[in-house]
Amino acid sequence: MLWIKAFHIVFIASWFAGLFYLPRIYVNLAQETNAAATERLLGMARRLYRFTTMLAVPATLLGIWLWLGYGFKGGWLHAKLALVIIVIGYHHACGSLLKKFERGQNQRSHTWYRYFNEVPVLLLMAIVILVVVKPF
Repeated sequence: MLWIKAFHIVFIASWFAGLFYLPRIYVNLAQETNAAATERLLGMARRLYRFTTMLAVPATLLGIWLWLGYGFKGGWLHAKLALVIIVIGYHHACGSLLKKFERGQNQRSHTWYRYFNEVPVLLLMAIVILVVVKPF
């Protein structure tokens, strides 16, 4: 089980690295006026979203494996799983925003994306605290 846990942590860390960087690309896209630079940023965002999705799948599957192996015990785990569902929703929201940028339909400011960029940091902090401290 320790190998599963180790790989789960690696995939989670990698997935979150993508979730930290993708909205930063959106900040730049929201500010960009040059068509060539916009295309370059869109290409970066597409590749990063695709790669981040490939990291999210094993992270989630390994998490389910751990859950089945250890059982569903403690209120902290219920809270953690609720936050994981929010992370998955955030990931899909990133994909939806990417599609809007690709269609030229972004209606949000770079400032909004700066705040949006902080969400995964807060989610990761809360999840790690729940897993390590197990407050309830």
